[in-house]
Amino acid sequence: MSTKPYIDASKIIPELNVRVVLLGAVLSVILAGANAYLGLFAGMTVSASIPAAVISMGVLKLLGNNTILENNAVQTAASAGESLAAGAIFTLPALVLMGYWDDFNVGEVFLITATGGILGVMFTIPLRSALIVRQKLKFPEGVATAEVLKTGDDKQANVGSLVVASLLGALVKFGESGMNLWSGAVDYATTLGDRLYLYVGTNVAPALMAVGYIVGFNISVLVFIGGAISWWVAIPLVGYMEGIPAGSIDTFGPEIWDSQIRYLGVGAMLIGGLWAIVSVRSVFAVAFSEAMSAFKKTGEVVEKIRTEYDTPTSRVLLVVGVMLVPVFAIYYTEMGSISISVFMTVLMVLAGFLFSAVAGYMAGLVGSSSNPISGVTIATILSSALLLLVLLGTDHSNGAAASILIGAVVCCAAAIAGDNMQDLKSGHLLGATPWRQQIMQVVGVVAAAIALPLILSILNSGYGFGSGEGQLAAPQATLMKSVADGVFNQSLPWTMVIIGAGIGLFFIVLDELLKRRKAQFRTPVLAVAVGIYLPLELDVAIFLGGLVALLAQLRNKGKEKPARKLLENKGLLFAAGLITGEAIMGILLAIPAAAGNKAQFYVSDTTAVPVLGLAVLFVLMGELYKRITR
Repeated sequence: MSTKPYIDASKIIPELNVRVVLLGAVLSVILAGANAYLGLFAGMTVSASIPAAVISMGVLKLLGNNTILENNAVQTAASAGESLAAGAIFTLPALVLMGYWDDFNVGEVFLITATGGILGVMFTIPLRSALIVRQKLKFPEGVATAEVLKTGDDKQANVGSLVVASLLGALVKFGESGMNLWSGAVDYATTLGDRLYLYVGTNVAPALMAVGYIVGFNISVLVFIGGAISWWVAIPLVGYMEGIPAGSIDTFGPEIWDSQIRYLGVGAMLIGGLWAIVSVRSVFAVAFSEAMSAFKKTGEVVEKIRTEYDTPTSRVLLVVGVMLVPVFAIYYTEMGSISISVFMTVLMVLAGFLFSAVAGYMAGLVGSSSNPISGVTIATILSSALLLLVLLGTDHSNGAAASILIGAVVCCAAAIAGDNMQDLKSGHLLGATPWRQQIMQVVGVVAAAIALPLILSILNSGYGFGSGEGQLAAPQATLMKSVADGVFNQSLPWTMVIIGAGIGLFFIVLDELLKRRKAQFRTPVLAVAVGIYLPLELDVAIFLGGLVALLAQLRNKGKEKPARKLLENKGLLFAAGLITGEAIMGILLAIPAAAGNKAQFYVSDTTAVPVLGLAVLFVLMGELYKRITR
C-alpha cells in the first residue's frame, strides 16, 4: 500500500465545520449507548469506526458537497463514543454493584468519563509522530477505515445493509425481551452421580453472534476455549473433589463459577496486562522522549506541512493541568482527605500516561478490538487497592471504591488512547490535519460523556447488573468489584488467581511460539481470559459468529481480492447493524422501567417457545453468511 496520503498536504478541502461537529457528536452518543449495552451484556465491545464512516458518507452525501476528510472527521468523533463507553462500563458499574453508589450520579460520571477521555487524547498526541509516521505500525482498524472511506461508490448500498440489519436486530430484541416470545438462552445442566457436573448452552442474542463474526474465528475460538476451561474443566473438577450437593443441579455451576472459578480470569487477565507492559517497554522510552522533545520546543515556530500539525504542546499541557482539577475534586469529595486525594491523583496520572502509551502501541500492533484494556485496568485497580490498603488499612470503608475511581479514569484514558491512534492512522493515510482530528476526538468524548450517565442509569433501572435473571451481567465491572473488595476484605482467592496466571502464562508462551513460526492462528491471552470470566452461554454464541466468519472465508477463498474486500465490508456492516439495533431496542425497553413503569408488551407471563430464539439465531446466521458469500 502506498504511503502517499490520499489527499495531498498542499490541498485545502473542507474538513472541520458545524455539520461535521454535530453529526459526529450525535453518532458518538448513539454508538456510546449501543456499546454500553453490548459491553454490559456480553463483556466485549467492538470498533465502531467503519460503521460510523459508512453512516457519515450516507448522511453527508444527502446534504451535498461532502469530502472524504469530513467523513473521516465524523468517524473520528463517533468512534470515541464507543471507546469511552467501554472505559465506563468496565469500571463504573462496580461502584453500584458494591453498594457504594445507589445509582449513577450525573455530575460524577460525566467528570470521570470526560476527564479520562480527554486525558487519553492528550497523552497520545506526543506519540502520533513516533508510532504512526516513523515506526509505521500497521494499526489494522485505522487502515481498514481509510480503505472504506476511499471506496465511496458503494456508500448507499452499505448504509441500506446497515439499516436493514439494525431493524432486524431491534425486532429480534423486541420479540425476546419485549414480547417474551422466547428465552434469551437455551441451556441444559445435569449431574452424573454426585461428583460429575455437565453443562451446555448458548445465548441466542444476534448481537453476540455478530460480535463473534466481527472479532473473527481466531479470537472467538479463544473466547470459547476460555469458557471451556471454566465450565468443562474447572467447575467439574471442583465438583469431583468436593462433591455436588443433592438438588443443586441448577445452582451448583453458577455458584462455583461466581465464588471461585471466575478468579482464574482475574489471574489470566492480570498476567496479560503485565505482559502487555513488558512487551511494549520500548514504547515508554519513545513516549517520554517525544513528550520531552515537544516540551522543549514549546513556543518555537516550526514550519510544518498541513498533515503534520498536531495540537501545540503548550495547549496539551494546559489541558492536562485543567483536567487534574475535577479529578482531584472527585477524589476529595469521596475520600475527604487532601493527602489521599493528591496521592490518588498522582497515581492516576502516572498510570493513565503509562497505560495510554501501552494502549496506543498495542492498537498499532493488534488493533483496538484486541487491546488489553481490561488487563491494564485490572492491574491498575489491584495495585491501587494494595497501595491504598497500606495507607488506609482494612477498616476504611471507601478504600475499595477509591481504587475503582482511580481505575475508571485510567480505563477511559486507555480506551480512548487506542481509538485515537487508530483514527490518526486513518487520517495520516487520507491526508487529514492531525489537530483537527484531535479536536473531533474531544468532541466525541464530551458528547458521549454527557449521554453516558443517563444511559447507564436507564440500563441499571431497567435491567440491573449481576447474574440474576434478566440482569445485565456486567462481567468486567463485576470482576473489578471482586478484586477491589477482595483486597480490602482480605478474601481474594489467591490460589485461583495464581492458577489463572499460570493459564495465562501458558497461552503467552504458546502465542510467542506461534509468532516465531509466523502462524496465522495466534493465542492472545486476553481473549482466553475474557472467555474464562464470561458465562459459557455467551462464549458459545460468540463462537457461532466466529464460525460464520470462518465458513465465509473458506467459501470466498477463490475470489479476487477486491470482491473479497467488498463482501467483508458488507458482512461487517450487517453485523454492526445487528448489534446497534439490538442495543438501541434494549435501551428503549429499559426506559419505562427507569421511569417506574415496567413495559407491558408480553404476550404471556411464560416463555412461549424456548427454542424459537435458537431458530431465529440460525436464520440470522444464514442471512449473514449469504450476504458475505454472494
